[in-house]
Amino acid sequence: MADEEKTEDSEETPKSSKKLLIIIVAALVVLLGGGGAGAFFLLGSDDDDAVVEEVRLPAVYTHIRTKSGRPMFVSTVLSDDERTHYLQAYVVAKSRDPLVAPALEKHMPLIVSRLNTMFSTQEFAKLSTLEGKQNLRSDATKLLQDIMQQRIDIPGVEEVLFTNFVMQ
Repeated sequence: MADEEKTEDSEETPKSSKKLLIIIVAALVVLLGGGGAGAFFLLGSDDDDAVVEEVRLPAVYTHIRTKSGRPMFVSTVLSDDERTHYLQAYVVAKSRDPLVAPALEKHMPLIVSRLNTMFSTQEFAKLSTLEGKQNLRSDATKLLQDIMQQRIDIPGVEEVLFTNFVMQ
């Protein structure tokens, strides 16, 4: 009889642990599935129409140059010492809007004139630092965006790049 009791206990233990395991797994599936669905609905967008995939157009690079085709700007820059210092910069406008490149070409004389003015009012000491160069690039980007905003009603220019920048 003692042997029978041991046999019955040993048979019931695996069955009851299997049942318990199945119950736990089922409870986890229900909780995780419900939690995932709840998170989807709670964290999702309120406006179903707002789920629009943005298509990123390839970048278009437009060289900013004079009508005679000179590819760079050469300007004298302000300095505290008694020497004359020069800045030479090759400028490229980066955009993704197909309307911007033709507009840049069309308004190139205005762009070149304004950039020449901007470059010639820079201080040599400030441009000698990385921060000064970055500020000039940022200012040039803003200038081109303002011109495009006035001419074609969109800023259009993503950023201005200096592909070559020399000072002496």
